[in-house]
Amino acid sequence: MKEDVIHLLPDSVANQIAAGEVVQRPSSIVKELVENSIDAEAKTIQVFVVDGGKTNVQVIDDGKGMSETDARLSFERHATSKISQASDLFSLSTMGFRGEALASIAAVAQVELKTRRNEDELGTYIQIAGSHIEGQEPTVCPVGCNFSVKNLFFNVPARRRFLKSNQTELNNVISDFERIVLVHPQVSFSLHSNGVEVFNLPQSSVRQRIINVFGKKLNSDLLPIEVETSLASISGYVAKPETAKKKGVHQYFFVNGRYMRHPYFHSAVMRAYDGMIPAGEHVSYFIYFKVSPADIDVNVHPTKTEIKFDNEQAIWQVLSAAVREALGQFCSVPLIDFDVEGRPDIPTIGTSKEIPQQPKPATTSYNPFHSTNPHPVAGWERLYKQSGDGSEFSFDSLVPSELTNDGNAELSQSTLNIWNDDELEMSSSVYGEALPKFQYKGRYIIYPDSDGLIAVDQHRAHIRILYEQNMQCLNQHPRPTQKQLFPEIIQFSKAESLVLETSLDDLLSLGFELSNLGGGSYSVDGVPIELQGLNIDKLLHEIVGSLMNHPILENAKEAWETISLIMAREAAIVYGQVLSDAEMEQLLRDLFATSAPARTPDGKIIYATIDFRQIDNMF
Repeated sequence: MKEDVIHLLPDSVANQIAAGEVVQRPSSIVKELVENSIDAEAKTIQVFVVDGGKTNVQVIDDGKGMSETDARLSFERHATSKISQASDLFSLSTMGFRGEALASIAAVAQVELKTRRNEDELGTYIQIAGSHIEGQEPTVCPVGCNFSVKNLFFNVPARRRFLKSNQTELNNVISDFERIVLVHPQVSFSLHSNGVEVFNLPQSSVRQRIINVFGKKLNSDLLPIEVETSLASISGYVAKPETAKKKGVHQYFFVNGRYMRHPYFHSAVMRAYDGMIPAGEHVSYFIYFKVSPADIDVNVHPTKTEIKFDNEQAIWQVLSAAVREALGQFCSVPLIDFDVEGRPDIPTIGTSKEIPQQPKPATTSYNPFHSTNPHPVAGWERLYKQSGDGSEFSFDSLVPSELTNDGNAELSQSTLNIWNDDELEMSSSVYGEALPKFQYKGRYIIYPDSDGLIAVDQHRAHIRILYEQNMQCLNQHPRPTQKQLFPEIIQFSKAESLVLETSLDDLLSLGFELSNLGGGSYSVDGVPIELQGLNIDKLLHEIVGSLMNHPILENAKEAWETISLIMAREAAIVYGQVLSDAEMEQLLRDLFATSAPARTPDGKIIYATIDFRQIDNMF
């Protein structure tokens, strides 16, 4: 008779499996422990991390504390004081409720707990490692809880290897810490990293807490929103349209004191900014929802950051209208309503006078395709001969519709012969300096070769050129710096300052000179020469935002590539900029001198060919 094959897992193994959902990195420990402290009605919470939390995470609070029995039971799976029956899941008003956090943390780390209630003379000390109780005894300690979580994943080396660098893990800790402190301004918080204070946040209002976290400059950019409906109460702040940028914005949704991600509500906020900010840019917002606990479900995801609403569509409309009203009220957006009395007087051009026309005689002898080059290339001469007498020849008829689009549409693979990756090393026949050139729609530089027409995207070409120059400066030669007559003061948040400090040497090599004034303020004493006239504040915030948000920046080379690409995008010539023949000549010469002229560093096509056979088929 065969033996049974199904058996129950030991508690220690089951806890490690549960830990895979709850404890993903050190920031998960900070989140769970701080939320427990808030549920314990703590007024002061201190967080200490060492090596980004990989070596030690310590959370100290002055909350209610636990009895000896509760302290021991708190490390058991599904041990909780928040719920007693299934219906309680739909009336939650606390942060933690599943009873999985402490059990999961104790399964993959070495945990020490000191706790005492106000009515007890002595507290309790418990030591656990890998779900095994190693010691428990009375101790003298303050009221509240003191958790110390050491050597995360010490017994799961495979998972420990997947932890990122100390700086990356610290950024994640700061991110989760910010999400909690922003919604609990009535609690004092502090955060220390390797003995250095990162945050010291006293009790304050919501607006003041936002300013204390992200810097004083944000204060003048915030617009309040406030709306009361039967579905939800919505309050908070949105940023002015002029603060929009591609990266480095702060976007937060909170519901009933809990942080959440909600792409659908995000679209409601951004819809209110339609026509006010450039495409692809975003603004900061801090929006707080208060809804009935019965109308939401927070028990959707292990991290409780995804929440379902019963009336999402109606709340979407309310939210978008509230943001639009704030923008109209505080930004003085001109709104014209033609259906109300007292409509404004709109001046019009008088129709009594005729507008004189300025006729321009046609120049019948002009031929735009007449080449002054005594030795035109064969392909260009062939194109000219095919036009008949040349007088009615239309260049637009030769250019596919993809090239006449003013938007950012990619060149079609079916229409154009795009250079493949194995064709990046171009021969000298691809580009000749003696070839006639045209700039089309202020976007493309077009010139002939023996096989057809080459169309070069001038903006992307310049990005590739500047990127390689920036990388060369970082690797070898520092870039010349233009000293600022009046240094610009730029404000960064605490988290941004930590990242910026690690990149100061790289920025110096690129031509930036920054002085730390303290408190997150930096003086820009010098900038690269080619960046004169650009928005340096926006550029530096975008660089720091990319370094913070990029999950794979684990070495200096990757950081250099990110910085170089952002600077190249900002400094590159823009679409619509008219170039002289000499400027087109220099741009093409520099492009084909780069290591990979066919594509930008982020993989976009720089140039393509229009085959002469396609042109022949048009006739």
